[in-house]
Amino acid sequence: MKIIKLFKNRKMRILHTMLRVGDLDKSIDFYVNKLGMKLIRKKDYSDGKFTLAFLGYGPEEDNTMIELTYNWGKKYYSKGEGFGHIAIGVTNIHEVCKTLSENGCKITRPPGPMKNSKTILAFIEDPDGYKIELIEKTNKIL
Repeated sequence: MKIIKLFKNRKMRILHTMLRVGDLDKSIDFYVNKLGMKLIRKKDYSDGKFTLAFLGYGPEEDNTMIELTYNWGKKYYSKGEGFGHIAIGVTNIHEVCKTLSENGCKITRPPGPMKNSKTILAFIEDPDGYKIELIEKTNKIL
């Protein structure tokens, strides 16, 4: 209960989700040119031999980011079983999936209703095999 009281009156939000990637340029291209995100900032950390890139749909002050971490020279990471997926709200999911497919995106679950629900969703994969769930939303929610 102490934790609930401690955070109850504080404004909080998710800042970013970090993904380790094997080819930073390919991953940035995917999130920018296929999912329409913007590259907000990118920085090399030569002492640590890694690069961070932050992407999102708007300014970092108001939006949750995807942080892509590229550890220089590391080309592959096993996904493990703890991480599930990133979810992105979209309008007209069928059109979005058609366009993504035409542009080389891997659709792992075509658009359709979630079991026992009216929610329409689809799944795609980024270049490193991370799952991204697309959920159809109305403009007023996005």
